[in-house]
Amino acid sequence: MRRILIVEDERQIVKHLRALLEEEGFSVDTAATRAEAESALEGDRFDLILLDLMLPDGNGYALCTEILHRGNTPVIFLTALDDEASIVTGFNLGADDYITKPFKPMELVARVKNSLRRSGRAQSVFQLGNLSVDTAGASVRRDGQEIVLSALEYRLLLTLLSHRGEVLSRSRLLQEIWDASGDFVNDNTLTVYIKRLREKIEKDPAEPRIIKTVRGLGYKVED
Repeated sequence: MRRILIVEDERQIVKHLRALLEEEGFSVDTAATRAEAESALEGDRFDLILLDLMLPDGNGYALCTEILHRGNTPVIFLTALDDEASIVTGFNLGADDYITKPFKPMELVARVKNSLRRSGRAQSVFQLGNLSVDTAGASVRRDGQEIVLSALEYRLLLTLLSHRGEVLSRSRLLQEIWDASGDFVNDNTLTVYIKRLREKIEKDPAEPRIIKTVRGLGYKVED
């Protein structure tokens, strides 16, 4: 489970952020001051830090510099300061991203996940019943036995996995898996690849338990 430290002194924001991130499967710790954050960083390892710029005992810029001196933990500034100078300063210090308040919850989650992916700290092994997908090793196993997928089948599976719990329309899937090599992927091709993928990963392709059809809407992989 990926660990996130929220450094923020506004309790209501912390409450909402914690609930939002825990719902997405993250482990969350909080600090209301620079001193509390430094104490937390002494004893624990975090995968990402959400950092407010305006803290009761100092500014986030200095803390960001300290964090980056300790290692390569990605830092995302979360602040009400939306002027160009503040944003540029944040990025120049080495921050991975800069989000201004008020923020859109799902956009924040997406940015957190993107930062984790860029830093190599994103989840690399997904378990779906008897199916295991190791994105770092690009391997798929069912009951411990490796399954050979084509490049497009694998891309389709990863797309569904990265949106677990969401219903993805056929048009959305087509946009996501369009073959970069130039091979044509149309609606009929998608049907074929969904069928082939199910035949390889499902115990009973006729009654799929991993890739489910949501009639009239698209497909989804359950959380």
